[in-house]
Amino acid sequence: MNIALWTAQGLLAFVYLIAGGLKVIRPREQLVATGRLDWMKDRSDAAVKAVGAVEILGALGVILPEATGIARILIPIAAVGLVIVQIGALRVHLSRNERQPLPVNVILLLLAAFVAIGRIVG
Repeated sequence: MNIALWTAQGLLAFVYLIAGGLKVIRPREQLVATGRLDWMKDRSDAAVKAVGAVEILGALGVILPEATGIARILIPIAAVGLVIVQIGALRVHLSRNERQPLPVNVILLLLAAFVAIGRIVG
């Protein structure tokens, strides 16, 4: 079980570090120009940067406490935070009638929920 949790945590950290990092580092207009992030057209630069920062914090929160052995209680808290991020993402995509990103959002939500529950119970 621990291997499965570590795998899920690693995958979540990888995905959210990249996604959050891009949102924090790149200008919103450049991200919108890719054609895959149309939801950002309706959001401010600050909102996009805030989402990116939350994603980075969640990524660090699911890895660093276990890797360092310090404050392991933060792992399920960070994982719940990532569940909330995905609920928000699902809401935004559904309201914009964007169906393509939904499977990835659901998979990330389930992975984060698995980590949250697994680290609370285990």
